Amino acid sequence: MSIQANLKEVQSTLPPHIRLVAVSKFHPIESLQEAYDAGQRVFGESKVQEMTQKYEALPKDIEWHFIGHLQTNKIKYMAPYVAMIHGVDSFKLLAEIDKQAAKAGRIIPCLLQIHIAQEETKFGFSFDECREMLEQGEWKKLKNITLAGVMGMGTFTDDREETAREFQSLGDFFLEIKQKHFADEPSFKEISMGMSDDYPIAIEHGSTLVRVGSRIFGERNY
Repeated sequence: MSIQANLKEVQSTLPPHIRLVAVSKFHPIESLQEAYDAGQRVFGESKVQEMTQKYEALPKDIEWHFIGHLQTNKIKYMAPYVAMIHGVDSFKLLAEIDKQAAKAGRIIPCLLQIHIAQEETKFGFSFDECREMLEQGEWKKLKNITLAGVMGMGTFTDDREETAREFQSLGDFFLEIKQKHFADEPSFKEISMGMSDDYPIAIEHGSTLVRVGSRIFGERNY
């Protein structure tokens, strides 16, 4: 199957309100160009240097979503162009994104990454840590970021019920904080969850952004 055929197949399974983030990390520029030629405009990368090289080489109407674990010292390299940062897991990181966005003269949409998986290796706020940060309210002073929603990664498991429970918990949490802190903010609307193996379950539980890689580009070449 070609990338174009894979892309069409994935798109055919998505309801109209769901946006597809094509996870292109570790794949060559030619593969992204093929997906672009087939109409894909949103790409997800997890290494700032790799994303910047691709940004420079590819058409400028692409939306670049950063989906990896972000180090503060790398933000400045992508601040001029990144369309959304999915993995904000501390106030410190949010404040640094704000600072670099201000230097670049931009407002960067960010998602709060919540730890919903059983694995300890995954990053993110716990529900309580995120509640606490929002309650403290320091984030309201940041003028160059927009909190656009939440992001989570399910446990790597074949247990579909476990996956559904985790996605449900993130969907519920989104509604809770939307009501409490963002009721008047139409921009707080995204739930980024679901990957190649579990995105149909994520969609059932309120996902608005699905991050699909191997199903489009094939297995990654490390």
